[in-house]
Amino acid sequence: MARYSTAFASPEATYRSVDMASRVGSEDAAGLVALLYAECSRALRSAAWAAENHRYDVKSERVTRAIAILFALEAGLDFDAGGDLSYTLARMYQGARKQVTDASLGLDPKPFLMVAETLDEIAGAWNSVRRA
Repeated sequence: MARYSTAFASPEATYRSVDMASRVGSEDAAGLVALLYAECSRALRSAAWAAENHRYDVKSERVTRAIAILFALEAGLDFDAGGDLSYTLARMYQGARKQVTDASLGLDPKPFLMVAETLDEIAGAWNSVRRA
């Protein structure tokens, strides 16, 4: 019985895992990148809320998620095919990780929101290219 009690200890976490798995399973590579942008932005906005509301547990979890996604986005870059754009995005992801890490030490929500807004802009451009 104890083995199963931890699997369902957090229904919200279980739902998020199932929801993400279902969305990932139906996307192509370009769709996955768009999904990562959206999820990272969502995590950063949640971290901003958590910072304002002194919810350190939520802030920590959301910051960890955002940083992991930024690493995944950078790892997915194709520097041969992407050329200068790939290098520019890599520098942007590195800078965003530093900004998020630095912001995680304080309670100011603005840096989280600034990175989220930047990612939203890039996601918008990415989605425009995908539709074209």
